[in-house]
Amino acid sequence: MSLNVRLDDEYESKLSQILAITRMDKSQLTRKMIDDQWVALQAGRSFVERRGGHPKHLLNDSSISSERGNRKAALANHFTDKASRRQGAKS
Repeated sequence: MSLNVRLDDEYESKLSQILAITRMDKSQLTRKMIDDQWVALQAGRSFVERRGGHPKHLLNDSSISSERGNRKAALANHFTDKASRRQGAKS
């Protein structure tokens, strides 16, 4: 996508100074400014929301509660099963 922006002399001067200091080209600077603004707009959202929500595969098993012991046991079972599958595949 192409972007055309009209700047008056004052903003053209400011842009030139920014480019000289940052050693970026206009495209790099524009992308960085867009990224910075996008992140600032995301500030009201939680970390999980900014990352696309909770992973669905972790929420499918309703028998696992959020208690630490239950999570540890579920992970231990998962890794034990995974190791068993790897051993079976090597044989």
